[in-house]
Amino acid sequence: MSPVYTVAGAQDGSFETFRRGLGRPIQYTSLCLTRMRGSVIQGVLLARITVDGLDATDALLNSLGSWEADALILGGATFAGFNVVDVQRVNRETETPVIVFSGECPDMEATKDALRKHFQDWRERWSRYEALGEMHALKIDRHPPVYYENIGCSKGFAEDVLGEQAISCRTPECVRVADLIAKGVSQVFRGPAGCSGSSSG
Repeated sequence: MSPVYTVAGAQDGSFETFRRGLGRPIQYTSLCLTRMRGSVIQGVLLARITVDGLDATDALLNSLGSWEADALILGGATFAGFNVVDVQRVNRETETPVIVFSGECPDMEATKDALRKHFQDWRERWSRYEALGEMHALKIDRHPPVYYENIGCSKGFAEDVLGEQAISCRTPECVRVADLIAKGVSQVFRGPAGCSGSSSG
């Protein structure tokens, strides 16, 4: 069956673990977006984001501004540690449905405790989690269930997109490919400010 949806997927790269707190060194990593129709890659965009910063939202918006997609799937609500995405803003400014995907059911109480412990602006970050709305579970074929929140679209639409993107495993193909690329180029994006790049097809 031919694919129905053109979908953008986003995932972050890796970074060195470190102690959070005052005086910590600033770290960066990559954020990769892929645009796919089924298993066919139509474009790749790369940006640099700050570990534990709050710039992932702007990076997404700057990248998505040149793309058209039926949906955006995020590989979680946060990238680069606790760089929490303002998903409502992304949906509002791009007019694109957003699906926040997770392979495991997130422990939101543990997340809130971590934010309280490490961030003075934890309320702002936590408010972005609260804006995600209800968490849903979805079982695709014989795989263990996945979990998602849908912003700007119905559950039915979100589950159709997630089902179509479960090509090689239960992880959406656009997110899986973005993850491979982001982690592959992470080292490049850890460098000084201004070190970033992009390509599209």
